[in-house]
Amino acid sequence: MNSFGKYAAQYPHLVRLGVPITVGQLGTIVLGFADTLMIGHHSLQELAAASFVTNMFTLALLFGLGFSYGLTPIIGRLYGQGKAHEIGVALKTGLAAGAVLTLALIAVMSLLLLNLSNLGQPEELLSLMRPYFIVNLVSIPFVIGFNTFKQFFDGISRTQVPMVVMLTGNLLNIIGNYLLIYGKLGMPEWGLFGAGVSTMLSRLFMCLVLVVLFFRRRTAYRTGFMQAKVGREDFVYQNKQGWPLALQMGMETAAFSLSSVMVGWIGTTALAAHQVMLTISQLGYMLYYGMAAAVAIRVSNYHGRQDYACADTTASAGFQLILLLGVAISVPVFAFRHVIGSLFTDSGDVISMVSMTIIPFVVYQFGDGMQSNYANALRGLSNVKPLVYVAFLSYFVITLPLGYFLGIYLDAGLVGIWSAFPFGLTVAGVLYWLCFRRTLHKEACLI
Repeated sequence: MNSFGKYAAQYPHLVRLGVPITVGQLGTIVLGFADTLMIGHHSLQELAAASFVTNMFTLALLFGLGFSYGLTPIIGRLYGQGKAHEIGVALKTGLAAGAVLTLALIAVMSLLLLNLSNLGQPEELLSLMRPYFIVNLVSIPFVIGFNTFKQFFDGISRTQVPMVVMLTGNLLNIIGNYLLIYGKLGMPEWGLFGAGVSTMLSRLFMCLVLVVLFFRRRTAYRTGFMQAKVGREDFVYQNKQGWPLALQMGMETAAFSLSSVMVGWIGTTALAAHQVMLTISQLGYMLYYGMAAAVAIRVSNYHGRQDYACADTTASAGFQLILLLGVAISVPVFAFRHVIGSLFTDSGDVISMVSMTIIPFVVYQFGDGMQSNYANALRGLSNVKPLVYVAFLSYFVITLPLGYFLGIYLDAGLVGIWSAFPFGLTVAGVLYWLCFRRTLHKEACLI
């Protein structure tokens, strides 16, 4: 088989696994767009308040999502070996570890809630931020539970199941937004708080559906789950896999979420434009993640079979598909950069600021795609420790300080802060690739 042929042979498998994940992520993006659109047209102040709170919770929830990712390569490797009973045991251990993480996240976010007034945000937004913050706090357990069960279904290659559940939940959320933000059909007009209530209820729904789908049939997975006792060794291993991934995703998200604090120093208009840009940027990230998650699943299957040549080919094929997605995203976004902001608000200042910030957004798509692909490839090999060090260097040492220097010190504003992202993301992508190559070589030599 020629060089292209070996990659092309992987495309159908990656697409089959990745498209349902991508479609589910698109549902999340539609939800984010709907939330931002509806809130923005209800009140500019509510849009700015939503920006800060949403980004603080994005940091916390993606931290939790990263932790749950540690379960996927464990299940994927066991699935490649045909060990269904052990998969049920792994899921139960993952839920136990996730419960501990949930308590930690609630404690941290509660502390943040108590200190909202000390974070330098506009005073007029605090009364809008607090109730929206509280209702998001209540929904954390549902998010962690859903993510854990989602990794189970993804790991056994049933990616269509969480896709359908996510799309259904997001549709219910959009309907709930319409009713509770604007007070339709006799419902109270709660504005931003109504959007939070709707989101919480949809998260509860999605979590409960996956739980029911797992337990409704007698399978070897369920038998393993019911018979298992959470052992100390398995619990420690789950945490060893989960925490580095949580820290990696947390630091990556922090590059964007903590930038919201700096943007808040600039003013309400910049904060509103920042929220619009974050909603747009999720398009690329979520699409990349769908394909990259497929790479993690396939690589973990090959890892279980000790077939490292195919693991290497899969990672390269995944990156090729992600590059195609990057072009598909960047071209229309750049072409319509002057009008995209008008979808979210009527403010001319916000629309203008968004059009300028789209330029660094387009520039960083290559680095974002590369880091997403090879971080997931490393996850598939269960070598997650390097992710922490690379993420710290790329996002805390490079991106955040550079964003402060360009945006605040040089007074380049929102565009300056966003211009730091291409540097950090590209450094992360290159270093993840190098770590993946080194891990493959090491694993192959141990056979």
